[in-house]
Amino acid sequence: MTTDISHLKNLQGNSFRARVQRLGGHLAGMIMPNIGAFIAWGLITALFIPKGWLPNETLAGLVDPTIKYLLPILIGYTGGRMVHGQRGAVVGAIATMGVVVGSEVPMFLGAMIMGPLAAYLLKLWDDRIQHRIRAGFEMLVDNFSLGILGGGLALIGVWRIGWLVDRLTEAAGNAVQFLVDHSLLPLVSVIVEPAKALFLNNAINHGIFDAIGAQQAKNAGQSIMFMIETNPGPGLGILLAYWFFGPRRLRPSAPGAIIIQFFGGIHEIYFPYLLMKPRLILAAMVGGMSGVATALVTHSGLVAPPAPGSIFAYLAVTPRGGHVSVLLSVAVAAVVTFFAAAALLKFGRGADAEEEAVLADAPELSAAAAPVAGTEHSANGAHPAIAGNEVDKVVVACDAGMGSSVMLASQLRTRLKPYGVSVEHVAIADIPAGTRLVLTHSDLADRARMTAPEAVVVEFRMFLGDPAFDRLEKAIKEGEEIRG
Repeated sequence: MTTDISHLKNLQGNSFRARVQRLGGHLAGMIMPNIGAFIAWGLITALFIPKGWLPNETLAGLVDPTIKYLLPILIGYTGGRMVHGQRGAVVGAIATMGVVVGSEVPMFLGAMIMGPLAAYLLKLWDDRIQHRIRAGFEMLVDNFSLGILGGGLALIGVWRIGWLVDRLTEAAGNAVQFLVDHSLLPLVSVIVEPAKALFLNNAINHGIFDAIGAQQAKNAGQSIMFMIETNPGPGLGILLAYWFFGPRRLRPSAPGAIIIQFFGGIHEIYFPYLLMKPRLILAAMVGGMSGVATALVTHSGLVAPPAPGSIFAYLAVTPRGGHVSVLLSVAVAAVVTFFAAAALLKFGRGADAEEEAVLADAPELSAAAAPVAGTEHSANGAHPAIAGNEVDKVVVACDAGMGSSVMLASQLRTRLKPYGVSVEHVAIADIPAGTRLVLTHSDLADRARMTAPEAVVVEFRMFLGDPAFDRLEKAIKEGEEIRG
């Protein structure tokens, strides 16, 4: 017997959305592993600066060196490691030091450029020279090539690149200040909320807003930029609207999703609810704009990125005296989003009939899409396949490998443990070579197939209660063939 899970549309790995997601994934991949360092800096800032909870001049001396040196070098190190392993990490950190010294502002943008660039240049050198080195001279060549390249790029960073990135950072800061001065910053939500639904949330937040926000927090002690993408209010409003007025089939999943989104900070869990009824993106946009506008009027801000975007993380990085205004911006965003979404859902009238009509016209929802056009599998019409009794590991992949995939992997571990199947979570870009079965959201499936073209890619739409999970467990239990 065969469980065929290959019916969904063929997502193209070279599509514009896929390219943007890959770029965003690389940017977020440099920041997210270092979020703990950002939080440490934010807590030290909130506690010990002159306006902090426990002012202390000696301990406040940690603030400037951390944001100017430690954080950019960590980003450059991580970016280099993503491109060329440990050697790339070291040369990326050396090159980042150059732009740090050559600039007067925190060099987050410079680190995101120099780290991967230096590692890529070293990778080109290593690939070209590795087969030409005489035996016994490998360590000598490796160490000196890394040192010479890293030192050279550091010098260039001090003389030229640091200055250039300084100007770019200043221009971005001026653009944000223009929006603030003219009360236009809420309009950013018109771009941010739809982009979040396409799983670009990490790229926008950690790739753009964190860099600008860190500079503002250094100067003013807080930044509104940390509150734009991370506000849990719009997601809470969408899920509440589904709970009260959505299709009856989906209402039972909403309370669990609310706990995970609002308290756990995993915002990706509400994105599928938006994608099922795209008109609700309008409600998220209106709610996001309301939250940003409230923060502007009340002069709210956070001292560091709240990661994950949980209400607890929000409160932890709120400056002294700012809790009421910060909570108000979250509440306003949630209430406005809820009523806008409820209106778009017609307050539950005809919700089930509308869903039945959509399901009747659509092909059966399946757990995986066909292989990407142009691969060897699609060329001859054959899809990757694996027998359920051969599955010994399932890799759950999400954009950054640190949010929704962790949650889902934890759930599946319990379900699949009786069958001797292990479950791991990774970022899409880090799917290990040789992986045979990947589980990922349908909007990320094209990227998963580009990364692991030989793997069976099982898609799902909902992070809670998706039928794909039941079909996958059944196929593993009964030894059925899985295609995707």
